[in-house]
Amino acid sequence: MSLKAFSSSFITKFIFLKRVFGDTPFHLLDIGAGNHSATKAKSVFPNCTYHGVDMERDYNNTEADFKLMAAFYEMNLTHLNFSAIPNNYFDAIQIAHVIEHLYNGDEVVKGLLPKLKSGGYIYLEYPGKKSTSLPSMFGSLNFNDDPTHVRVYSIKELSTLLEANGCKVLKGGLRRNIWFIMAMPFRIINTWISGKKLQGNIFWDVLGFAEFVWARKK
Repeated sequence: MSLKAFSSSFITKFIFLKRVFGDTPFHLLDIGAGNHSATKAKSVFPNCTYHGVDMERDYNNTEADFKLMAAFYEMNLTHLNFSAIPNNYFDAIQIAHVIEHLYNGDEVVKGLLPKLKSGGYIYLEYPGKKSTSLPSMFGSLNFNDDPTHVRVYSIKELSTLLEANGCKVLKGGLRRNIWFIMAMPFRIINTWISGKKLQGNIFWDVLGFAEFVWARKK
């Protein structure tokens, strides 16, 4: 396993997918495909067929990232027009740190569920209510540190939506990734040594910045 694959395998959304799919082939729809997401996903799941969705094609992606995608859909999610994405096709959908940027994120989730096969899985992750009371910090530790955040969602709200639209919620709660918590001191030291500014996301897991919901379509 490469160093990139090893480090990416500790990302929370990938941990959930790994438990279900392991190394078997599956179709993945990634909502929010910037920041080299295809490369990270394919390093952990080389046998997955990756489809990416984002508002901008070039949001921290390179041609190498696009070569790993079976398809890329450039769209404004708030328009709720998902006809370009095939229905009943995907084994998994992941929507991590996207809906907080959308005033109608609940409708977006609802509109994307037809894309999921029966028996398929969906993973949602977003800043929870707790994030609104955390200290402000560079790189977002408080919900309002990011001016593009427009709405706070909750486990109860999203679980109710998923259950009402043919899904069974398997797990939900604060994101407490033990691997990121253990790595926190080393990330702090590395940041200091490199002369960079400490970022709030280093502290997300220990302080409970994010929530997640993991569900399966019936």
